[in-house]
Amino acid sequence: MRDGVGPSCVVLPSRGQGSLLDFLAERLPAVPRDAWRERMEEGDVLDERGARVAPDRPFEAGLRLYYYRSLPAEPALPFEETVLYQDEHLVVADKPHFMPVTPSGRYLHHTLLVRLKRRLGLPELSPLHRIDRDTAGLVLLSVQQRTRGAYQALFRDRQITKHYDAIAPWRADLAFPREHASRLEEIPQQFFRMHEVPGEPNSHTQMQVDEVSEDGRWARYRLSPITGKRHQLRVHMAALGLPLRNDAFYPVVNDPPEGDYSRPLQLLAKSLAFVDPLTQQPRAFESGQRLRLP
Repeated sequence: MRDGVGPSCVVLPSRGQGSLLDFLAERLPAVPRDAWRERMEEGDVLDERGARVAPDRPFEAGLRLYYYRSLPAEPALPFEETVLYQDEHLVVADKPHFMPVTPSGRYLHHTLLVRLKRRLGLPELSPLHRIDRDTAGLVLLSVQQRTRGAYQALFRDRQITKHYDAIAPWRADLAFPREHASRLEEIPQQFFRMHEVPGEPNSHTQMQVDEVSEDGRWARYRLSPITGKRHQLRVHMAALGLPLRNDAFYPVVNDPPEGDYSRPLQLLAKSLAFVDPLTQQPRAFESGQRLRLP
């Protein structure tokens, strides 16, 4: 790890020619050739033996190259995560709004995973599930690869109880508690959004109301996903005519300007509960954050 970031790996094929710089520039063209040269000269490209790779080093069949991702201008996030629990197998973090869980797009160092790797010194740390960048709340992470599969099985077999809090409009004509099931698929040409389509349901959410505002305009809902489709809670609520407060994707795309943190999505991963597969002891965690009615 370097500053919390692990390297990526690429394996050279059995045949090739030229230099290692030629190979990287052709194999990974998203990084310009000059940028690859600069990375190699700065020691950010290593071979499988940990030796720095010079740009003119000849092609070597089967060689593993490790390189460190970098971003020229990563947006800084003025928020901090909280570690609620840590042992030799698990870390439970309370994530703020706007922070991605894993590196993607414009974010690398200001992601929950990289921050925790750097802060806790845990090179094998890996999220067991993910929540949207816009969503705040609990994220469960595995500390070591050896026991990771046992915890991943909890999510695969739906052995974890999850509750979310959400702020959305109040509709007196809708009865609660209720359940919502539908088929979710990506919107064509808008891979970052989901929508409901006809067909066998592949998403299921239980819903109830915890509190209604004095003016009757808003309510705080408790949402319990049975399945884990992308944007499931956001789409299900919007389908009922109850789009989450400050949702920039549903029902329409309305992204705030870069650096505008004034309208956090009112969705919070509030609690997690499960039986620990290693100790058989019940576990329960709750976010220290709270959504308040307008």
